[in-house]
Amino acid sequence: MEWSDLRVFLAIAREGTLGAAARKLGQTQPTMGRRLQALERAVGHKLFQRTKAGFVLTDEGAAVLNHAERMEEEALAFQRQLTGQEKQLDGMLRITSSDWFAEYLLAPVIADFSKRHPRVVVELLSDSRFFSLSRREADLAFRITPFDEPDVVSRKLLHMPYGVYVAAGHPLPRAGDGAGTGLITMDIAFSGMPDVAWLQRTFPNARVVFRSNARAIQAQMCVRGAGVAVLPRPLGDAIDGLQRIDLGEAPPTRETWVGYHRDMRRLARLRALLDLVVARLAD
Repeated sequence: MEWSDLRVFLAIAREGTLGAAARKLGQTQPTMGRRLQALERAVGHKLFQRTKAGFVLTDEGAAVLNHAERMEEEALAFQRQLTGQEKQLDGMLRITSSDWFAEYLLAPVIADFSKRHPRVVVELLSDSRFFSLSRREADLAFRITPFDEPDVVSRKLLHMPYGVYVAAGHPLPRAGDGAGTGLITMDIAFSGMPDVAWLQRTFPNARVVFRSNARAIQAQMCVRGAGVAVLPRPLGDAIDGLQRIDLGEAPPTRETWVGYHRDMRRLARLRALLDLVVARLAD
């Protein structure tokens, strides 16, 4: 039994299909299939049921999963501790944040950082999902909620103001009514965010015309006259063709947090970027 085969097993268990697992590991589907077959021969059991919906763990597969995850954590801890001791300002540094935060706040900082440290390759992942710091899916993460993972070092970075925006020249909606007004808001999965409830309470007679989990896309719909949107001010204020309107009450603000795994706290390239981010963006 080889650790590389267990990595294939874990990817299939987490992604549910060979194709998704292959993309996750950067391998081909036939290779993934052969490695899984080799592992199943080694343990003497079928580890997955092949269904139309994807790969489902058998009882034996579930037992292997527990052991494989413990082995993975030990391997990752070993890698993190070794990487975390690196003093050279070179190598890869993977960052994750939301799309608009990456484009409007992080990109200028990273550009400056790259000029100072050209041997560090920064990879920026803009996605709504949380990447795992313990599995080193990312080295540094920016979120709008506090980190609750064990072994993550985090701090509140900044207090983010939000504003209400319409396209320039668009009829201004009236707070407390909103009849005839279209609302641009978060998708159903993020309907619990405070600005969603605030927007609907402020314009009770308006109707939702567009939903998206991407603030930058909301802004583009707004600038094209689709309706009213609540946007982070660094995003909304930067886009030509949008005007921020005063309704007598500002939308709820949010906090932005930054975090990294404690094993990476001495990693020179991470510390250098974090120091620059704090100097430029922190309240």
